[in-house]
Amino acid sequence: MSVTVYVPNDSSAVSLGADRVAIAIMAEAKKRGIEIDLIRNGSRGLYWLEPLVEVATSAGRTAYAPVQVSDVVGLFDANFIEGGHHALCLGLTEELDYFKKQQRLTFARVGKTDPLSLDDYIQQDGYRGLSNALSLAPADIVKRVTDSGLRGRGGAAFPTGIKWNTVLNTPSAQKYIICNADEGDSGTFSDRMIMEGDPFVLIEGMTIAGLAVGATQGYIYLRVEYPHAHIALNSAIATAYQADYLGDNIQGSGKKFDLEVRLGAGAYVCGEETSLMESLEGKRGLVRFKPPLPAISGLFGQPTVVNNVISLASVPIIMDKGGEYYRDFGLGRSRGTLPMQLAGNIKHPGLVEVAFGMTLRELLYDFGGGSASGRPIRAVQVGGPLGAYLPESQFDTALDYEAFAAIWTVLGHGGVVAFDDTVNMAEMARYSMEFCAIESCGKCTPCRIGSTRGMEVMDEILNGQDLAKNIPLLRDLCNTLLNGSLCALGGMTPYPVLSALNHFPEDFGIHDTANVA
Repeated sequence: MSVTVYVPNDSSAVSLGADRVAIAIMAEAKKRGIEIDLIRNGSRGLYWLEPLVEVATSAGRTAYAPVQVSDVVGLFDANFIEGGHHALCLGLTEELDYFKKQQRLTFARVGKTDPLSLDDYIQQDGYRGLSNALSLAPADIVKRVTDSGLRGRGGAAFPTGIKWNTVLNTPSAQKYIICNADEGDSGTFSDRMIMEGDPFVLIEGMTIAGLAVGATQGYIYLRVEYPHAHIALNSAIATAYQADYLGDNIQGSGKKFDLEVRLGAGAYVCGEETSLMESLEGKRGLVRFKPPLPAISGLFGQPTVVNNVISLASVPIIMDKGGEYYRDFGLGRSRGTLPMQLAGNIKHPGLVEVAFGMTLRELLYDFGGGSASGRPIRAVQVGGPLGAYLPESQFDTALDYEAFAAIWTVLGHGGVVAFDDTVNMAEMARYSMEFCAIESCGKCTPCRIGSTRGMEVMDEILNGQDLAKNIPLLRDLCNTLLNGSLCALGGMTPYPVLSALNHFPEDFGIHDTANVA
């Protein structure tokens, strides 16, 4: 009788040696005459423990981590295939505190299944949402998504149901669904984890979106830096076509939806929806003026839904269990769950899916375990390279769109990058200006010129030159970027710069706080 062993095929786990560990396990099993069924699953999201190896036992899946090739012989000697005790044994995976404190809805299957097995997906409640959607009128699908309170998980937090309803009610012979998988924010990896660890949930979510608004063509705009996700998506899409979950006659319903992956070329600005559509049309990725909105005139001038990976991957569970079920998680206007991603100087980096309402401090310490260096966490940047830097005094802010907006910051895509007390926040502000200058599409003057001038001003500030002139000049530049930029790249660059200046003035050479404002 064979034993089922799970070794992640997630690209982060692979970078830490998962492929080599898988080969070593199979070789040692063959040497000992032990029959093993090796499954390459997605990552559980405990990245400080990768490669995390699991064994299916009568008591449940038992975890061993972090496993290196040199550990494999010892694991077999300890009879790990039956859950035997070993120094790397963590016990039952599902009983780990890291999981027991989460509410995994969108990530319910990630790490549990073979990502490319349609049978696994269906056995774990996959395609139940699509089955329900096929029995509903488009307006009823949109209503269920609206009732759930789902908002754009890519960072904008715009109500998904309103966007879908606009496309539904805009007459057109052709409509499109675009998945924005150009995950480029620092400290973010939830999109990648879904695409590599549960690609069918994204395919199902996009298919439901197509049924909801009358779109028959979908595109996944994937960043070129995700080759593992590219392979997984194309394989899953091919399987979905073979099983009639995509194509001209979805599950015999007579309804059509086609889907394909398109690769971006590495431009951060193409994460902005109109720039993304320009790129999809074969043009240079430049931001478009609004109006018209993409929901009315988007890809090739047609009504288009543009949602991020997590937004679309959240739709199947909403259609399966109902809008009210999803809405019962969270608080205020922030409903459901948000996959938070812990990175930077943090002891336990990884993915944490929780309902809105947990505080940033709980996330950093209860899940993250504090800094990896053991020093105090001085600042965290939430929401990618355009997110504000939060000082320790704001760590008790709840993970909630409105609560973050009240302190002039954003939750964004849920990326959290931690810094200990050795960080120089003036240097981080300078980096924000440099990032904007490098990634600007160049279409609008405030972003194109302002970021370059900002770098020059920051260089003078870092050298202690004429602070009385340069600090007000930096604020003036930020004001121009904030109010004059065409898109969020230039418009949000002031967030990290001004937050660093306001909360950490001493790093800018300012010792009289009365002169900070």
